[in-house]
Amino acid sequence: MKKKRRLALRTIILTVLLAAIFYTLYANLTKDTRKTAAVGEEAPDFVLKDLEGNEHRLSDYRGKGVFLNFWGTWCKPCKTEMPYMENQYQQYKDQGVEIIAVNAGETNLAIETFAKQYQLSFPIVVDHTGEVQKAYGIYPLPATFLISPDGKIVDYIEQSLTEDMIKNYMERIKP
Repeated sequence: MKKKRRLALRTIILTVLLAAIFYTLYANLTKDTRKTAAVGEEAPDFVLKDLEGNEHRLSDYRGKGVFLNFWGTWCKPCKTEMPYMENQYQQYKDQGVEIIAVNAGETNLAIETFAKQYQLSFPIVVDHTGEVQKAYGIYPLPATFLISPDGKIVDYIEQSLTEDMIKNYMERIKP
């Protein structure tokens, strides 16, 4: 009886490990074929709600540069760059540059706690369904798109940002 149980347990563990290995290989081999919103193209439009239930439509920001950041409260690089984003938002919001921070579908409580902790004042919207992340081809977090005042993607950054980098990016999309 013990041998059968041990064999069953080993079989389950082996199956789970093989599934994890195959998933990892698949994810790594297909990451370059995932469609991402491309530099030079029109930024995919979306409508997402903020924590107060207000709708934010990307196309409503035409005429302004948009720093579109995808993030999560659990993401360590996101935690590092959020205060820098807030500092630069205070410098550039009156110069025609907006930040839209798209959260990766977490609970309002987690997002509100995070926003209060870091004293964030820029719009934070929530992608509960993951559709916007899919439209932009986001993987992994953090990810940032720079969008020009005419709605075109200027750049895509897939790394943690320093304050100087954010300032330079804001300059690039300033009207």
